[in-house]
Amino acid sequence: MSDPIKLKSTIPQVARHLVTAIPGPQSISLQQEYDEFVSIGVGELMPFFAASASGATITDVDGNRFIDLAAGIAVTGVGNAAPEVVEAVRDQVGKFTHTNFATTPYQGYVAVCKKLSEHTPGSFAKKSVLLNSGAEAVENAVKIARRYTGRPAIVVMENSFHGRTNLTMAMTTKASPYKQGFGPFASDVYSVPYSYPLRDAYGADGAAAASATIEQIELLVGHDQVAAIVAEPVQGEGGFIVPANGFLKTLNEWAHEHQILYVSDEIQSGFCRTGRWFASEYSELEPDLITTAKALGGGLPISAVTGKAEIMDSVQPGGIGGTYGGNPVSCAASLAAVSIMERGNLAMRAEHIGHIIQQHLKPLEHDNPYVAEVRGLGAMQAVEFVKPGGLEPNAELVKRISIKAVQSGLIILTCGIHANVIRLLPPLIISDEELEEALNVLTAIIVEETKQ
Repeated sequence: MSDPIKLKSTIPQVARHLVTAIPGPQSISLQQEYDEFVSIGVGELMPFFAASASGATITDVDGNRFIDLAAGIAVTGVGNAAPEVVEAVRDQVGKFTHTNFATTPYQGYVAVCKKLSEHTPGSFAKKSVLLNSGAEAVENAVKIARRYTGRPAIVVMENSFHGRTNLTMAMTTKASPYKQGFGPFASDVYSVPYSYPLRDAYGADGAAAASATIEQIELLVGHDQVAAIVAEPVQGEGGFIVPANGFLKTLNEWAHEHQILYVSDEIQSGFCRTGRWFASEYSELEPDLITTAKALGGGLPISAVTGKAEIMDSVQPGGIGGTYGGNPVSCAASLAAVSIMERGNLAMRAEHIGHIIQQHLKPLEHDNPYVAEVRGLGAMQAVEFVKPGGLEPNAELVKRISIKAVQSGLIILTCGIHANVIRLLPPLIISDEELEEALNVLTAIIVEETKQ
C-alpha cells in the first residue's frame, strides 16, 4: 500500500499535541458567547473551538492539536483544507460567486454532473441535479420517484437516518433528538426492517431477511403503491450497520420486478469512504437513483441526485433545483476533491485504513465482554458496546469513552439507535502513523473504561 497523497499543510502533520486541559481557557471563553447567542437546538459534541485544520488534524483556539477520526461526519475525506481544494475555491471566488444555474448556467455545474455520471454505479446513461445538503438530495429523490412512477408511497428502513427536514424526519427512525416535538410529519412513508446481523433473527442470511422485509412491505402498503425504496447501503446514524450479504440485492431485484425505484442513500458512505467509490458496489447494485453529499464537496456544501437519464428527465423544467444548488464555488471544490480521489486512489486507501482499524479493534470482540461487534467497510468502521452477558446497549459506557477520547486528543463520533456505538471516519489521507497512534490511544481508553 502506497502512502496517501502528500498535502501541503498549514501546520506540521504530526499527531496529537495537548498544551492545556480540554477545554482550554480560550474555548471556555468562547463557550460563554456560544451559550448567549447560539440556539441550544444546534447541539455540540466537542468542548473546544477549532482555529485551524490540515489533513487529519484540527487545532483549537488554545493550541491543542487533535487527530480527527470524524472528518466532519465524512465530509473532509480528502483532508481538511486540502491545498488543491483551497486553490480551486480561491480561483472561482475571484471569477464569480453566484448566478443561479437555472438562470445563467456555468461549466462547473456540468462538469460535476459529468463526474457523477462517471463514478456512480450503473452502465446506463445518467443525469444529475445539484443541491445543497443531504436532506435536500433525499427530498428531491422522493419527488423524482413519485413523478416518474405516479405512485405515492415511500419505503424506508428501520434504523435509518435521511435528514432533519419535515419529509426526511418522516423517513428517519430515531425520535430523539431528530423528531421529538416536530410533528406531524409527511405521510405515505413506511418503515420496514433492515438487515442487522448482530441483532435480527436472520444473521448472515441476507436473502431471508429481505424476504421478511418484502412481506412487511406488502402488508403495510402493497407493491403497486410504492414509488421507491430508499436505503443506506451502510446505515450511518443507525449504527454503521452493514447488512447481510444478499439483503440489498434481493430487495433491489424485487423492487424492479414491481416497477419500484431503488434509491441508494450514499450521503455518508459515498466517494471512496468504504473502500469502493460507492458502497452499493459491494452488493452489485445499480441504483435507479443515488443521493450524495458530504465528501462530494471536499468541505464545501453541495449534494446531488444522480440517476437513470429517463427517470431524471421525467420531471418538468423548474420542478427540481433551487437558488443555491450547485453553487459555482462548491462545484470548484467538488471537482478538486474528486480529482484527489482519482489520482490518489482513495478507495484503495480507505480499504487499507479499514484493515488497520480492524487489526487494532477486532480482537476486542473476543477479549472484552463490553464489545459486541467491530464492523464496517473500509474507512467506515464502528464498535458497538453492550452490557456484559447479552446485547443490552451500553450508552453510558460510550459516553465515558467519548469524553476520555477528546480529553486525550482524539475527535470521535457516536451513533446507533441506542447511542451505544462509536464510529470512526478518519480522512482518507490520514497517515498510517497518525492512525496507529489514534487507535492505540482509543484502545487503551476502551480497556481502561471497561475494567470490571
